[in-house]
Amino acid sequence: MPGGNILEVRNVVSGYVPTLPILNGVSLDVKVGEIVTLLGPNGAGKSTLIKAIAGILKVWSGTAHFLGRDLTKFETHDLVREGLGYVPQTENVFAKLSVEENLEIGCLVNRKEYPRQRERIFELFPDLARQRSLAAGKLSGGQRQMLAVGRALMANPKLLMLDEPSAGLSPKLAQVVFSQLLKVRDAGVTILMVEQNARAALQISDRGYILAEGREHLQGDAASLLDNPEVGELFLGAKSRLAKTGLGAKSHLAKTGPGKS
Repeated sequence: MPGGNILEVRNVVSGYVPTLPILNGVSLDVKVGEIVTLLGPNGAGKSTLIKAIAGILKVWSGTAHFLGRDLTKFETHDLVREGLGYVPQTENVFAKLSVEENLEIGCLVNRKEYPRQRERIFELFPDLARQRSLAAGKLSGGQRQMLAVGRALMANPKLLMLDEPSAGLSPKLAQVVFSQLLKVRDAGVTILMVEQNARAALQISDRGYILAEGREHLQGDAASLLDNPEVGELFLGAKSRLAKTGLGAKSHLAKTGPGKS
């Protein structure tokens, strides 16, 4: 069962160019043991948010705390040691290195743990065990995503953040990846992920946030979001009265405001 907050983000402003913020005061909480999904239209700030949490982008204002510690005071490599894992959407494996070599790189923060952690990952992802000597570039799309997740898990994170783990995968392979993420959660790792495959992501999630224009505009438990007509229209392909208005995700969500769903 989810416990207290492992991550607390309050009014964070960040982006790539100081005069053009992408995040305009976004806030969220993630509890220990949860899977939380970030949804929203392109440009809403989803990937920017987890990059800011991971220390890849600077937090210009606002606060972000991981296990009660101020994330903005750590470099990215130090956050890994603190128990924060991050898997980017692209270029998340070393294609010319073998599966085992990729995993070994993921364990650089504690080399002594490599044999034990490697076997733990092979138990979690049997496909990787069978392909341990194969170059990562020759794996299937789903296997590459498993390897990217496995490499992040080698550092034994408490919170794992993923940027669109199903991107570019067939529906069948995406389902395999999502089922593996449930196993990761059940192994004791809290998950925060960005996803465009809203239905599949919410089906394995505890809660979700919908971002628009750099702020959270809708949040709730996953089941209620799946049943929400607004979410259905914007992300799940369901038809509703919004289809007749011509309103896009950004224009409609911008009018809802926090707590006005």
